[in-house]
Amino acid sequence: MLAFDAVLSCEPDSIILGMSAETFWDGNGGTDTLCKRLEDCAGEPVTMGSDASIAALRAYRGIKNIAVITPYMPTGDEQVVRFFSDYGFNVVDLKELKCPSLVAIAQVSGDALRLILRQIDSDKVEAIMQCGTNLCVAAVAAEGERWLAKPVIAINTATYWHALRSNGITNKIPGYGSLLANY
Repeated sequence: MLAFDAVLSCEPDSIILGMSAETFWDGNGGTDTLCKRLEDCAGEPVTMGSDASIAALRAYRGIKNIAVITPYMPTGDEQVVRFFSDYGFNVVDLKELKCPSLVAIAQVSGDALRLILRQIDSDKVEAIMQCGTNLCVAAVAAEGERWLAKPVIAINTATYWHALRSNGITNKIPGYGSLLANY
């Protein structure tokens, strides 16, 4: 909460929470509780990766079967699967990277991420959702959409998109995937 309090001293109109694991905890009820607590403290809207992920998936209309990539350990992955299930999505495949530290998450290479996208894709998967804000996937996700011909949503892209749209900013931004370019 110290970082949150420091940000509030800037008197923002809206806050983007730049972490994701905790925002998926305890399914949709846990997310709602956390967001309400933060918004009550801030007195302003708070955008979290979990809520942004749901909004992003719903923007594509009709998506139900997803594959998920996370840097988490099995306990975190269980929370992510529960969260998406609570919102009616079927997690048909999950690639857990089991990164041992925050630094290790940030060090996953673009080449490794491209390979993971190819491995997790199948005919059953309608979209790929990546969780974990320290995993640098935005550019690779945009590439992946071109060769997989389906939405590949990086959580940081979804969070930025959701914050913009929630604040009435509708600019389309090319280069970071179909979510920012088209929705």
